[in-house]
Amino acid sequence: MTPAAGGSSRRDAAGPAGASGHRSWLSPVALIITGFTVIGLGLRLFLLSRPGYLLGVTQYDDGPYFGSALRLVHGSLPYRDFIIVQPPGITLVMTPAALLAQVTSTAWGMAAGRILTVLASSAGIVLVGLLARHRGPLAVALSCGILAIFPGSLVAAHTVLLEPWLTLFCLIGAVAVLDRDQLARSRRRLLWGGVAFGFAGAVEVWAIIPVVVIAVLLAREIRRAALFVGGVAIGFFVPVIPFAATAPRRFYNSFFAAQVFRVVPTRTPVHKRLRLMSGIGQLLHLGTTATLIAALIIVIFVAGAFIAAWRISGRPLTDLDWFAVATCTLVVAAFLWYAQFFLHFPAFLAPFLGLSIGLAAGRLAAALQTGGIEAPATQRSPGSWAQWAVVGLAACGIVILAVQQGQSDLNVSPRVTPAALRTVDRIVHPGACVLSDQASFLIAADRFYSSAPGCSEMVDAIGTDYSLGHGRDARSGAARYAAVNATWRTAFRHAQYVWLSLRFNERRIAWTPALRSYFGSHFTRVYKDGKSDALYARTRSG
Repeated sequence: MTPAAGGSSRRDAAGPAGASGHRSWLSPVALIITGFTVIGLGLRLFLLSRPGYLLGVTQYDDGPYFGSALRLVHGSLPYRDFIIVQPPGITLVMTPAALLAQVTSTAWGMAAGRILTVLASSAGIVLVGLLARHRGPLAVALSCGILAIFPGSLVAAHTVLLEPWLTLFCLIGAVAVLDRDQLARSRRRLLWGGVAFGFAGAVEVWAIIPVVVIAVLLAREIRRAALFVGGVAIGFFVPVIPFAATAPRRFYNSFFAAQVFRVVPTRTPVHKRLRLMSGIGQLLHLGTTATLIAALIIVIFVAGAFIAAWRISGRPLTDLDWFAVATCTLVVAAFLWYAQFFLHFPAFLAPFLGLSIGLAAGRLAAALQTGGIEAPATQRSPGSWAQWAVVGLAACGIVILAVQQGQSDLNVSPRVTPAALRTVDRIVHPGACVLSDQASFLIAADRFYSSAPGCSEMVDAIGTDYSLGHGRDARSGAARYAAVNATWRTAFRHAQYVWLSLRFNERRIAWTPALRSYFGSHFTRVYKDGKSDALYARTRSG
């Protein structure tokens, strides 16, 4: 039976090895995917295994994200009862781990959330491999290998952050809507792929970028485009509307206004953003100039390989090629434009960067070998041996970089020492009202919940300033807004203890002279953890 145009036979679908059924899992391409997934999983687990990283404090953002799930399982709703400045997708994803915390501790619940995030990040390597597998071993090795060791992905995977989950659902959507090189003809796949992309948007709004790319690729067929967009709407609005409807204005201020109109005192320099986005600067410890040159080489290689393959094969870029390259380009542009930039942002770029490089290399290799765009079914031609030699060299390089990355993680340390967590656990009785500028302190010490009347349910100090201060934080003038001042006054008035980050609380709490005066006259320091953090106890009522 002859496959339909753009389709493939069962034998072709098995990949370059030509295996079928259960034997396809033993094909060279499948083994490459498995090998790099194991490497990526190992690196992510290794970082998480560092002393204090599983149960300790390593990040600010995981406090709001996991804390929102802890609040939800206790009956409090995002936006209505407390402020988060992201859609509620991460809250829902973390709900199983938050339920586990009810029978263990909040620290072990966070640990479960971190392990789930590691698995989500590692699953992305498999999904990238599935997208590229029909392009042969070189495309798969580069796509999966880059994602396995990409520094930004490793940073984002060590705790509960948005990017691994955003990436996971975007890649699930991509696997659904892309059938090898072309967009799927199946309406069901387009619909469910759209749902996956929509839920990715309910985790973080960057998902709009691949959604726009897919929609543009479908634009010539309005009905199929409408089906996909409808799926996106379902995936986004079903989890979002129940929470937004309880507090529409607070939702708008938190999710939209606080993001779009955010005032940032200083922007991250472009050269630093490019260094983190390319990944190669961190892996090879390159300086600014060398990193810029390396980034330019990547761009030239991808563009040159696609153009050369196009001219040799006479076949233009496919939907898969355009999806990878266009999404990668738009993500880079968005990250250069957006006011803020953090170490974990490039985790969302990594799969599309890896795919762009892998697909370009695989397509050029196939064009030189067969004049087509896919790897040949047989691996015995001279060209195939040359390609496998390149795959071997790439694999060796990636393994070396993986070992180097692992060595760099040997000396990482948590932000709050285990001794400090034990001390706070001893000083602060369970159920006390503890106010902190970093919710992850309270989660790690199992002092997140309070039975004291009127205790603040705040999970995100910075986000609260952004939402109530029209996009401003403590450094950019949030204290000028009455709603911000009232929220902090109330929180301090009901607190029995205050646990502050000594380095960062000035950026998170909208201090005013009156608030400083109240804090100074009502609280006394009872413990200090080196230069990291300090615990204060109430000494005066009122």
